[in-house]
Amino acid sequence: MPSDKPQRTKDHIGKYVASGDWSQYWTTRISKAQNGRIHVRGYPVEELIENLSYTQSAYLILTGEVPDKRQADIFDLVLRSGMDQQFVSSAAGAARFTASANPDSAIPALASGILASGSVTGSPQEPAEMLIEAVGWKLGLDETAQRVVDLWMERRGTVPGLGHPLHKTAEPRVTVVRRVAQELDGWREHGQVLDAIEDEIENRKGKRIPINLAGALGAITADLGFDPLIIGGLGAMSYGAALLAHITEEVREGVPLRIIPDQLGAHYAGPDERHLPKIDGKEDKS
Repeated sequence: MPSDKPQRTKDHIGKYVASGDWSQYWTTRISKAQNGRIHVRGYPVEELIENLSYTQSAYLILTGEVPDKRQADIFDLVLRSGMDQQFVSSAAGAARFTASANPDSAIPALASGILASGSVTGSPQEPAEMLIEAVGWKLGLDETAQRVVDLWMERRGTVPGLGHPLHKTAEPRVTVVRRVAQELDGWREHGQVLDAIEDEIENRKGKRIPINLAGALGAITADLGFDPLIIGGLGAMSYGAALLAHITEEVREGVPLRIIPDQLGAHYAGPDERHLPKIDGKEDKS
């Protein structure tokens, strides 16, 4: 489990201003760089580059510890599961719009795509927060699921981590991600709660609202013990390669300065043409 503990207590800026002691103002436990030497989480960087995979290195940086095989395999599943699904994600559209207007570098467009990753576009952070809260109640699965559905229907009218605008019976990525996670012993307490929530909603609505990728990744990463802030970032990271592919395709093969014409759904719903009334003695020339 991630073991980046204990965390430092946050200090108010007034403490530093009042004391005049700024020696601890910039403090990090992540890495240390000196002349000719770099240590990451205490390890010489040369050892990490030579011996760890990207997945292992990322896990170490985020948690403070090198993952065991089970953790590394599950984490790798999370990182590779985003893939792509055409233009269904708003993040792809945001990235391509930026690339069409700024084709000189992929970085601004990549940033736009990342910025468009949130609770509406499928971030796993909110489902993870929901599941972590629910597991903390320490109730039975059925009671937990009932309480979650009641709570979130009251809060927002929907339950995070379920439903998809395109995939109405099953999300194809979730089907395989959940199965592989189970095979790796990575679908644990939070995943089981999510399954129970899916069942509870089906009992109430009479139809199945399937778990989406955000929900599945939220459950898996919560079971790994990640902070919800990291979980949200991982959702964006897992889609990063797809964004970069979209950006490159847009710059090399797309349409410079994309627009949304009426034929593609643009619709004006404001008032008909009108004119200002007579003002300050000026005649209305309409």
